[in-house]
Amino acid sequence: MTKDSSSSFKRILVHIVLLVLPLVSRSADPDPLQDFCVADLKGSISINGFPCKTTSEVTSNDFFFDGLSREGNTANKFGWNVTAANVLAFPALNTLGLSMNRVDFAPGGVNPPHSHPRSTEAVFVLKGKLLVGFVSTANILYSKVVTPGQMFVIPRGLVHFQRNVGTGKALAITAFNSQLPGSASLPQTLFASKPSIPTDVLTKAFQVDDTVIKHIESQLAS
Repeated sequence: MTKDSSSSFKRILVHIVLLVLPLVSRSADPDPLQDFCVADLKGSISINGFPCKTTSEVTSNDFFFDGLSREGNTANKFGWNVTAANVLAFPALNTLGLSMNRVDFAPGGVNPPHSHPRSTEAVFVLKGKLLVGFVSTANILYSKVVTPGQMFVIPRGLVHFQRNVGTGKALAITAFNSQLPGSASLPQTLFASKPSIPTDVLTKAFQVDDTVIKHIESQLAS
């Protein structure tokens, strides 16, 4: 290969890399390399989800899930309930890069501030009136009251919340570009971890005394 042809090849290679990288970065989960891979939940988890169920054992029922058809129990201190349709509940989602939740709210119910480390979230309201918002890394709050038929999108990894601001029950369907988006709830993460975050860390972070921290921890104890 001549010097000129070698330089030309390197330029082409750089162009290919620049074209491919944006495509990769837009995908939350790795793209599948087969038609489907119904999860064998008894197998050991791998880098790209669970091992596949043997194709000969797969039936049409594997691709059906009715868990989102039932109202969740909102009789708890936050007044909300999430019914997840991720790979753990619906194994056919394995390697497909998507999942959904049903989120029910009692009047005044709150889905506390939390984040999804592996996914962007789209919130679609079916019933009621929800205040939905997220906070950017610049500490700017973006929020909107969302009503039936409307959507609100939450960028991946950012802290967000939903609150029922209507007079009756509310219902939303949330969609994720990950088979297992994960969820880190700030109240539980900060005040109900096992083992606990040292009290002096929390008192310093929130600029309060330890009685406040102990009170919050007692309220969140399971």
